[in-house]
Order: sequence, then C-alpha cells, then structure tokens
Amino acid sequence: MRTPVSRRRFLAGTSTLALGGVAVASGAASLIPAPAFAAAGTVGQPAPAFSLKDVDGKTVSLADHKGKVVVLEWTNHGCPFVRKHYDTGNMQALQKEATGQGVVWLTIVSSAEGQQGYVTADEGKKRMAEEKWASSHLLLDPAGTAGRAYDAKVTPHMYVIGKDGTLLYNGAIDDRPTTKKEDVAGATNFVRPAIQAALSGQPVQNATNKAYGCTIKYSKASA
Repeated sequence: MRTPVSRRRFLAGTSTLALGGVAVASGAASLIPAPAFAAAGTVGQPAPAFSLKDVDGKTVSLADHKGKVVVLEWTNHGCPFVRKHYDTGNMQALQKEATGQGVVWLTIVSSAEGQQGYVTADEGKKRMAEEKWASSHLLLDPAGTAGRAYDAKVTPHMYVIGKDGTLLYNGAIDDRPTTKKEDVAGATNFVRPAIQAALSGQPVQNATNKAYGCTIKYSKASA
C-alpha cells in the first residue's frame, strides 16, 4: 500500500530533523573538548591552559609550572567574602604555607575594566605590598579568558592543579560561606588538605565544594 504524499513529506521532514539533531549533537560533542574549554573546572580533567600578564608585565603561563602543584585563587579586593580572609590574614598565611612547600600560587583578577573589582597593575602591586600577599603572581584577566575557561563564578574561587596538570580541587576555600571574620577560626579549610594530597601524590578526598562569594564581574564582550 502506497503512503499518501502528505504523510511521506511528514516522515521525510521528521527524518531530516532527526538527522539534523544528530548533526547538532555531533557538532556539540566536537566542541566540548576544544582546548580553551577542555576542563572548564572539571576535577580529574586536564586544567585549561592560559597565559596572562602579571602586575609586573611578565607573561605567566600555566605551562611554565609543569611538574609543580599550582593553586589558582580568583579574587576581588572589594568583596566582603574575600576581605574576611585577607583582613584576618587567613589567605596570606595559606599562601605563605603553600609557596614555602614549593607550590605555585596564582592569584587572578577577572573583573572587567569599569567593573567593580578591576585593578590596574600599579593598584595590584600596591595592594599586594600593603596586605603582605604571599602569592607567586597576581595575574590580570580583564577579558575574562582564564576565568571563563575554568568556569570561575565567585570570589574567592579556589582550584588546585596537580604536578601532571590534572585539576584536583575546585570550589570553596572552607565550609563557612559567610562574611564574618570570626568564622575563620572555626572553619574547615578545604584547600590545605587538597594541596597536601597533591604534593604527596595522593587522591584529594574532598575534591569539589560549592564556591561561595561575590559574583565575578566579567566583561560582557567575553560572554
């Protein structure tokens, strides 16, 4: 029995849509592992490569530190959640402890020019000196390239990368999502044990925790 013309056209259209869906799905799949967004903050995957200028004008690349444990800290000097950790000296102490063990600590500002949290190189250097930061570099990411590659959402947002370049930790600095400075003393720090595990080549037991803080003010042009 012959299929009516109208039905044949409908079925053909359905097949075309189905094939189109497969093509779209295949296209999406081919985009996912693109180098710039390969991991996008996914623990267990290679950390996305990046190169940024630090406040001294030096280009710093993640690839420069292959074979070392690397900590990434997204920051915003005006965010009260960040201020909790800097005003108490908690962040600086963790930076000093980590870098003293050979860890590379990269603090990153992804606030766009004209947005709250943006800093110039001179402003960044002044803040580092005044607040006695112990990070290896303060990197400027006004275009938001590195921040978006890691899917960094808030400040502070912390990442720990292993010696082989695998992302081992993604999330909050601790378990107290408040702006209260008195909460620092009793908090369980998630980054410290992740660093120690990375240094010893052991699995990170608590590898992901929802980051808390102020939303990163990305450039709309990089969205």
